Amino acid sequence: MKKILPLLALLVSLSASAKVAWLTDLEEAKKAAAKEKKAILVDFTGSDWCGYCIMLHKEVFDKPEFEKFAKDYILVELDFPHSKPLSAAKKAKNAEAQAKFDVHGFPTVIILSATGEELGRQTGYTPKSGPKVYLDKIGGFKGAAGDAPAPDAKPTKPNPAKAA
Repeated sequence: MKKILPLLALLVSLSASAKVAWLTDLEEAKKAAAKEKKAILVDFTGSDWCGYCIMLHKEVFDKPEFEKFAKDYILVELDFPHSKPLSAAKKAKNAEAQAKFDVHGFPTVIILSATGEELGRQTGYTPKSGPKVYLDKIGGFKGAAGDAPAPDAKPTKPNPAKAA
């Protein structure tokens, strides 16, 4: 019996975390979004060094509330690790996306339409604010009509890099 209790505790904790699939290629995500008619959530993260990125994942992305929220999105994680191995090709693709979307801070979460147009972004994370506050904020960029931002959402300014 003493051996079963720790196993049960582990199973309960594993079932409580969100189980969502993250792509790591933005072009692949755009194809999936077009096919499924979903918006894209892009997470620019420093998974092994950025404290706020790690907290965002632990306090929001790893929660059951996010699993429900994520059903309406194609999820993409573009990682910029310091210690984790990443191929030179993946580093180059991630850096290209970082430049295209003018990302200067981590974490930055950008919501894109199914066609890849930016609808809104959130840079940073307030620790212990939890999933509801964060998801309400980024969910407002997509809006009720799918690709159109909600009336009270603050759209981002056009990215001059995309115009070039």
